[in-house]
Amino acid sequence: MTKTTKEKRGRLEENTLLRSLAQGHHKQQSPEARFKVVGPDRPVTAIVGEEIVLPCDLSPRVSAESMEVTWFRSQLSPFVHHYSDGKDQYEQQMPEYQGRTELLRDGLTDGSVALKMFSVRLSGEGQYSWFVQHGAFYEEALLELEVTASGSAPHISVEDYQDGGIRVECQSAGWYPEPDVGWRDLSGRPLPSSYQTTSRQANGLYEMQTSVVLMEYSNENMSCLVRNGKETLFYISDPFFPRVNPWMAALGVILVILLGSLALSAYLFRIQETLGAELLYKYVQ
Repeated sequence: MTKTTKEKRGRLEENTLLRSLAQGHHKQQSPEARFKVVGPDRPVTAIVGEEIVLPCDLSPRVSAESMEVTWFRSQLSPFVHHYSDGKDQYEQQMPEYQGRTELLRDGLTDGSVALKMFSVRLSGEGQYSWFVQHGAFYEEALLELEVTASGSAPHISVEDYQDGGIRVECQSAGWYPEPDVGWRDLSGRPLPSSYQTTSRQANGLYEMQTSVVLMEYSNENMSCLVRNGKETLFYISDPFFPRVNPWMAALGVILVILLGSLALSAYLFRIQETLGAELLYKYVQ
């Protein structure tokens, strides 16, 4: 558990105790009411836009049908979801959770007080508390929800020639939290990027751009790798780095010489014809 999580837990437990004392709640250790509320021992991960079940159980597994169960963030009211008197209560539900939560009734008799959340949002990330009460006895558990978003597959494009090589750009959007991106060669070794930027969009998700300059000797498989293992392979082929074939070069030189010789011969021949015509004309005169 990180220091930040410990601090949050400490503050939440302190606030809960103060609220309970102010409301006059006291735990009564009667045999028929004694139970514990058990949440997951590690953060629960949800994906933006999808649904998630936040698990929580009573120990021992006594029926929770007649109990009062409240899921909340930092205060009891307004709440994330509230169940009492055998039904869901929505009068003081937080606006951002309206129509997006559901108590899983099937597990109530077995001591499960799990909550299903629909269409997870980035704002839902953080700490939740389960407050379960039976008569004057109550218990509480904490849960940490982490929200992620897996963005688009990296899109690679060839931009232009730069510094004697080719600048290749990699783009991807729709990530949360901020993605870790980089270039790799065929052996998986990292390549230094020439430019890299990450920006946060209006919806809270991250967009990234990175580029690398590939030289002629980098004529091999390259990849742009983004967090969660998404990567796009890119192959730099010969047409991007034109090479001069020595035989073609020699043939070109020969053709230039031959064409030059032919042009010179034609020029000398025309001069000879002109001189011959002039001499014949003078002889006739």
